[in-house]
Amino acid sequence: MTFLLLLLFCFLSPAIFFADSIPSTLDGPFVPVTVPLDTSLRGKAIDLPDTDPRVRRRVTGFEPEQISLSLSSDHDSIWVSWITGEFQIGKKVKPLDPTSIKSVVQFGTLRHSLSHEAKGHSLVYSQLYPFDGLLNYTSGIIHHVRITGLKPSTIYYYRCGDPSRRAMSKIHHFRTMPVSSPSSYPGRIAVVGDLGLTYNTTDTISHLIHNSPDLVLLIGDVSYANLYLTNGTSSDCYSCSFPETPIHETYQPRWDYWGRFMENLTSKVPLMVIEGNHEIELQAENKTFEAYSSRFAFPFKESGSSSTLYYSFNAGGIHFVMLGAYIAYDKSAEQYEWLKKDLAKVDRSVTPWLVASWHPPWYSSYTAHYREAECMKEAMEELLYSYGIDIVFNGHVHAYERSNRVYNYELDPCGPVYIVVGDGGNREKMAIEHADEPGKCPEPLTTPDPVMGGFCAWNFTPSGKFCWDRQPDYSAMRESSFGHGILEMKNETWALWTWYRNQDSSSQVGDQIYIVRQPDRCPLHHRLVNHC
Repeated sequence: MTFLLLLLFCFLSPAIFFADSIPSTLDGPFVPVTVPLDTSLRGKAIDLPDTDPRVRRRVTGFEPEQISLSLSSDHDSIWVSWITGEFQIGKKVKPLDPTSIKSVVQFGTLRHSLSHEAKGHSLVYSQLYPFDGLLNYTSGIIHHVRITGLKPSTIYYYRCGDPSRRAMSKIHHFRTMPVSSPSSYPGRIAVVGDLGLTYNTTDTISHLIHNSPDLVLLIGDVSYANLYLTNGTSSDCYSCSFPETPIHETYQPRWDYWGRFMENLTSKVPLMVIEGNHEIELQAENKTFEAYSSRFAFPFKESGSSSTLYYSFNAGGIHFVMLGAYIAYDKSAEQYEWLKKDLAKVDRSVTPWLVASWHPPWYSSYTAHYREAECMKEAMEELLYSYGIDIVFNGHVHAYERSNRVYNYELDPCGPVYIVVGDGGNREKMAIEHADEPGKCPEPLTTPDPVMGGFCAWNFTPSGKFCWDRQPDYSAMRESSFGHGILEMKNETWALWTWYRNQDSSSQVGDQIYIVRQPDRCPLHHRLVNHC
């Protein structure tokens, strides 16, 4: 009995054995730390060429490729997606007929007895440019099938394709999420942003796979196809190299290369994506986000959203809210109304943890994208705070930064911990300058992103300046290195966050902290916002 009580006590208080080596947010707020830049570790920010065997097409005919999984709204269903047929690129392209091949998933709990079958829908998308000399693109046939009626925490085997054409994939497997409760969580959740498809990316994904995640969050900026012209010419800085193009071009085959490279991971582990600025991809008729919205499956309908650009889902005792920074978010917008309803439905006795993600950070002390998302912060921060958001993940800034608990730029023991993980490895290289360094503070009116709205950064520092003159108190730790993070919920109040750097061995830790919820100290702050 004594032994069982000891085990229970340790489960409820993970810090018992780790307090000496791993800090917790209970020890904070922390004195800000900047890890010095090691210029020898900039990594190889060069895209994989189309000749690399990892991005080349390895199937024939209408056999499935670019297989990926994504969660539905809860543990009992999951999406399976794949592509059949070849893309076309040229001045004149003719889309494939998506009805010409079936969308079927055969699955079961026994590898050699796939006794269940689910059917879905298919589509193609095109990226069209009505300008002389630019090439158009049309995709292969993209399939999305939602499997329902699944048991929690169970391994399922599956294959996908069209059995009538003998065009089926090999057998893959996945594990469903645990049932939503305060005592059940995915083992490890990988968090990464701004991936691209460089040699740095390959290091990031290799390390990530080594950590055996049960779920992956990708916080925007996926393929970086928009760093290319339609003829395949590319640059680290599109606007610098191609200022005269009539429209911001893209080279859509980079999406196919990315899907092929990632299949070894995404065919086994669900990938939940939220859009970044590189997914906008403007084309004819002012269409945007076509590749993003077509290639991935999202539980937006299941979560009551009308858009692939924002949605929510549960993973065990965690409720995730994925928000769109590049669609209207002000208090009169449909997204804001949806967010209010979604948060109001969360039962913290069932899903104690509340985690939010969107692409551009509200709390980042780097010069790159400094206070760029201030209008979104002004619109949504109070609402999120009022419902007790625990953790926020962002990307966009190509570096790592973890905050102290903060609300409205003030240290607040009931505010979320903000974590920027825009260090996945893309070719735009790292962010290395800080806005608090002498001469590095940007001019205020240069900071807004026109896509996101106007200038809202009127809330200056206590000294009346646009930038701090030292590392801000809200910034607990920052470092310019490529890497990824792993989130592990230990119970309903303790979670372990670990950040791994690409230049280290897979077991070496770059940053680690227990994030501790204090529901007794921080009851839900509904009084701040009128939710009627």
